[in-house]
Amino acid sequence: MKEYANEVLLIVNTATKCGFTPQYEELEKLYEKYHSDGFVVLDFPCNQFGQQAPGTDESIHEFCKVNFGTEFPRFKKVKVVGPDADPLFKYLQEQKGFAGWDMNHPIAHILDDMLSKEDPQYKEKPDIKWNFTKFLVDKRGIVVARFEPTESIENISAQIEKLLHV
Repeated sequence: MKEYANEVLLIVNTATKCGFTPQYEELEKLYEKYHSDGFVVLDFPCNQFGQQAPGTDESIHEFCKVNFGTEFPRFKKVKVVGPDADPLFKYLQEQKGFAGWDMNHPIAHILDDMLSKEDPQYKEKPDIKWNFTKFLVDKRGIVVARFEPTESIENISAQIEKLLHV
């Protein structure tokens, strides 16, 4: 992560076969808009939620380039929850717990119903709940916000602009 010191980061756990997969396009637009100001999207594919990131690291990378034209950095597939979670994601979740769904999003009720059946107390736990959870990190390395996959890109963009002073 030293490579990204002094940059504003949006760290995302992604999946290529998810209802949120079209967010790759929105993430690429954010990257293109703010990259020259010191902003980077860091993409970490994860197959832990609904097995929605199948395939190799190479096939995931190719899928994202071909279908969404992504240019932002993409890392090897990781685990983001559980005892084998990547240390970066353990840290991120310790810093910012579950932020709640935007219930105006059409998928929010589906996720809430599904997760409530698995664990009625899921909202109180800080762990990542689904693909495309995003963590915003300032230039000093402080985790300043967490966005669930139902969060609007406009709200995320506004917070990025505040950190970049654009």
